Amino acid sequence: MFLRIDKLPIELPASKKIDPESAAAVQELMGGRFGEMSTFNNYFTQSMNMRGKKQLGPYYELVANIAAEELGHIQLVGAAINSLLNGPELAPDIQEDGNKDPLNTPIKDITDEANQYNPHHFIAGGRNALPVNANGTPWNADYVFSSGNLILDLLHNFFLENSARTNKLRVYQMTKDPAAREMLGYLFVRGGVHAVAYGKALEKLTGVKMNDMLPIPKIGNAMFPEAKKYMNMSLHTQLYRQSPDDYKQIDQIWNGTEPDTKKQCVVVDGPPMELASDHVELAGIGSAFAPDYHPAEIFEMAQKLYKKAK
Repeated sequence: MFLRIDKLPIELPASKKIDPESAAAVQELMGGRFGEMSTFNNYFTQSMNMRGKKQLGPYYELVANIAAEELGHIQLVGAAINSLLNGPELAPDIQEDGNKDPLNTPIKDITDEANQYNPHHFIAGGRNALPVNANGTPWNADYVFSSGNLILDLLHNFFLENSARTNKLRVYQMTKDPAAREMLGYLFVRGGVHAVAYGKALEKLTGVKMNDMLPIPKIGNAMFPEAKKYMNMSLHTQLYRQSPDDYKQIDQIWNGTEPDTKKQCVVVDGPPMELASDHVELAGIGSAFAPDYHPAEIFEMAQKLYKKAK
């Protein structure tokens, strides 16, 4: 079972302007092959299917526990996408409430300003995050790897976390939006914890020092100011125990030092609440029918249509 806490793990600054290009790029981190939907579904499926859960105790608990944190990461990426799609519209004819005349082309006026964007944000969604990649292709369950072999699954998870990090680094280079970069800085750090944790698990099982390969790519999180501030809070050393009563054996894997700063690894009881923040608040957009037009506006539109029909 999952206990849901109605918060984001961190506070996101508001986007400075609506940015469909950046929103399209960040979508890859939601529904792409190496996005947060993939990390969650891989770890959740593996933990659900794992045989000998009691015998494999700490390894099962590690995978299951990280899966729970990944659910929050899906929501964080979605919040960044929503911020990018709902920032201020800078065109001079935009009203303060963001509602343009739906009989004209209110969506075209926004998307014409972007060289690259995901039209699904405006057609399939009401300017909101979707379970798709940067091209608008839906997330695919073929991205899930659950072999039944513990070492093979952990090796895949190590690869998955580092592939996800590579994509995040590239998206960071594609946008200067403060909401996107804040989200990325936090996930650089938290994804780094997960990669190191899987590396430690593999080393205990095989003796192979997987974490000697980190970071992949060879650029440290401390290079990025949005990540460095979370490292200064020691979030790169902390593995959250995402349950009030379970997963108490993960300290058998998450111990010793982490490879970047050589600081002591610590298990924190409970979810990451120290920086928890309210959701990104999304105002209604009448011209996108989200959630809908006000009855008075519908009447006004009908009058316009009636006059044009004469």
